[in-house]
Amino acid sequence: MKIFVAIAFILILGSLGSALFFLMKDKGKSDRTIKALAMRVGFSITLFLLVLLAYRLGYIQPTGIR
Repeated sequence: MKIFVAIAFILILGSLGSALFFLMKDKGKSDRTIKALAMRVGFSITLFLLVLLAYRLGYIQPTGIR
């Protein structure tokens, strides 16, 4: 599960980086920035739902604040 979450974070950061690249390169003349940011939101929502599902199925347990 830890590896899956780490991969998801890398995908989210990669999408955010590509949005910044497209923003700087295209200077607002194309919609590639919007598509990259939409993918980032999609990855984030998917990660949240999968972590919630893993909790419900018992794959992960809360540890609390120590």
